[in-house]
Amino acid sequence: MKTGVGRLFRRGGLALTTLALGGCATFAGTRDGAIEEASVPVPADWAFSDTAPIAVDLSEYWTALGDPLLDDFVRQAIAENRDIALGIARLDQARAGLRLARAGYLPNVSGRAGVSRDVGDFAREEFDLSVGADIAWEADLFGRISRQIAASRADLAAAGYSLADVQRLIVGQVAIQTVQARALAEQLAIARSTLVFQDDNLQLARWRNQAGLVSSLDVEQARAQRAQTAATIPLLESNLVARANAIATLIGEPPGRTYEALTETEPQPVPVPPAASGFAAPADVLRRRPDLRAAEADLIAAAARIGVVRTDLLPAARISGTIATGATSLGGLFDIITGNLFAGLTQLIFDGGRTRARIDSAEAIAEASLASYERTVLSALEEVETAAVDQRTADERVAITEEALDAAENSAFLARSQYEAGLTDFQTLLVVENQLLSARNQLVGAQADRATAFVRLTQALGGGWSASDYDFPLPAPYAAQGQARTAE
Repeated sequence: MKTGVGRLFRRGGLALTTLALGGCATFAGTRDGAIEEASVPVPADWAFSDTAPIAVDLSEYWTALGDPLLDDFVRQAIAENRDIALGIARLDQARAGLRLARAGYLPNVSGRAGVSRDVGDFAREEFDLSVGADIAWEADLFGRISRQIAASRADLAAAGYSLADVQRLIVGQVAIQTVQARALAEQLAIARSTLVFQDDNLQLARWRNQAGLVSSLDVEQARAQRAQTAATIPLLESNLVARANAIATLIGEPPGRTYEALTETEPQPVPVPPAASGFAAPADVLRRRPDLRAAEADLIAAAARIGVVRTDLLPAARISGTIATGATSLGGLFDIITGNLFAGLTQLIFDGGRTRARIDSAEAIAEASLASYERTVLSALEEVETAAVDQRTADERVAITEEALDAAENSAFLARSQYEAGLTDFQTLLVVENQLLSARNQLVGAQADRATAFVRLTQALGGGWSASDYDFPLPAPYAAQGQARTAE
């Protein structure tokens, strides 16, 4: 066995038993701690977060945001999203593949029937009738069929967990798009309400200019401020439509209804996520991730197929037989029945290196599956750590921005009162009101980032799917309680 393949089984935690006959490798199973024993170091604790049980139900974390419209969107996405439908079709294909592999244990029986008649000067006038059957069966002498079944079972598990991972990602996208749409709708309402105040400022500046109290500079500054705010409204409307259309695609319907659902009532505030101070240890999180489970199943399938190909170097035992009868009339069709049975062994002697090349190819595929598995582990750790920091900093930003908004509101009230009393200039009023508008938008943005960080964190922790909703047969090397079993 090549050094690289030995690395595969050592690093992936897959134990191999070398059979004395032909050096054929077969699974002996994996231990429950396979994740910790992989070559990628999995830390015992998180670098940027305290380990503690999270209080949120990860399988339906979006309900913790308290947005009924989001709940409706997610339910429809799970039922109608086309990527999920594609995953379901691939799962059905994998189920069919497992049935096909299991059929290798059974004999192949085919029947035949025919009628013939001689032609020519001396031909008989009777018809010759014949009925027969052929049977072929291969003994699973060195485990080729059982290994193929193990690989197909792993393929089925990988397809199932891939489907779960698609649901995890789709639910997260729907939640994030809905949060961002809520934020845009609220910022659009802020821009429109601000425009009303700026209309008042413009009218006030005009009155004071007509009274000779201020120059026309105040009027032009007020007009410029109003135009700048008005210019943001079409952009916000366009972005809101784009978000609504993205949600429509995710939930499997044409654009239109989602925008109406987001705008038919007064703008709803950005959802406030629950506090989640900690979560499970890294190894426990990795076990919950469906993408990592799919990568593990792919690794098992690839390793099992090495054994499938290697059995081509060993003898194959096959039994074949025929049974037939013939007559010139239906009444005598079964008077005489003949048949034969043949059992034999075949052994590859020379094929120009084709089988060795196929073994090398299978080993290379297994190496690629290992690399993909390790990359998935690293990506999962990265996502959790980054999302944990994002959530913490977003919480801090919301608290700081709330304080800034309170100060900006007080400053705007004072500046407007002083301007109306002639105690301050118009430039001061403009600056303060621009600060107020900026603080309001920043607070909405920080709240949206906080909710988005919550979605990304729970998504990274493996939320958005439930194992009870799926029934994927685990490959034999991943037996319960880590018991080592030979793959069927």
